[in-house]
Amino acid sequence: MNELPDYDSMLAVALGEARKGLAEGGIPIGAALFDNKGNLLGKGRNRRVQENDASVHGETDAFRKAGRQKTYLDKIMVTTLAPCWYCSGLVRQFKIGTVVIGEAENFDGGIGWLKENGVKVINLNSQECIKMLADYINANPEIWNEDIGEE
Repeated sequence: MNELPDYDSMLAVALGEARKGLAEGGIPIGAALFDNKGNLLGKGRNRRVQENDASVHGETDAFRKAGRQKTYLDKIMVTTLAPCWYCSGLVRQFKIGTVVIGEAENFDGGIGWLKENGVKVINLNSQECIKMLADYINANPEIWNEDIGEE
C-alpha cells in the first residue's frame, strides 16, 4: 500500500523558515523541497529584504539549497504561500511534480497555470500561514507590493 507523504510535517519545515524570515525583518514566506518519500532535500525562505536581492524567494532558496537532482518529477515543493509567477516558472522549468501550499488566500500566484500544466497542487489552507502573511501585509504593504511586482 502506498502511503501519502505527511504534508503537514513538510509544511512545518516551511513554516519554520517563514518564522525565521520574519524574525530577520523579512517577508514571512518559507519553502522546502522534498523527495517523494518525504526526505528533506533543501529548505529556504524569502530573503529579498535581508539580502537586498529580488531573486531570493522562498522556493528559489529551497531549490538552490537542495542541489542538483537527476529529476524533479517526483519532487515535492512545499511553500507557505502559493508560488508567484517567478517561482511557478521554476516549478515548470524543472518539472517539479507536486506543489503543496500553506495558503492561497492572501495571494494565489500561478497555481491555476500550474494545475493546467499537469502539476499536482495541494492547498492545506493553513490558518497559521494565512494569519502570518496577512499580518505582515497589513504592517508592510509597500514591501509586499514590491515583492509581488505591484505599484
